[in-house]
Amino acid sequence: MHDIFGIYEVKQASVELYQLVAGRYEIMLPNERGHYPIYPLGVELGIWQGYYLNAALPWLRWWDEQGNLLLTGDERAEQAEQENARLREKLRALGVDPDAL
Repeated sequence: MHDIFGIYEVKQASVELYQLVAGRYEIMLPNERGHYPIYPLGVELGIWQGYYLNAALPWLRWWDEQGNLLLTGDERAEQAEQENARLREKLRALGVDPDAL
């Protein structure tokens, strides 16, 4: 069991993570990407600067172990819609009406 807790200061756009080691919480150091690996979950936690929920702010976000940003449900849905639209256009370019399928 890995006991980890974090402190996220929104106004400072900073995060600190602490891990229980031998009965004491010790501050964790970020990796080369500035993220904090959470090994038992196979993810990293860090600050992402971007536009989300109609606001351009520094957000606390998750990445996979390779440093790829994990998308929120809304972001995944938007990505799927864009891919669907792209495939529909490809079908139309080939002379196939996707609405007739």
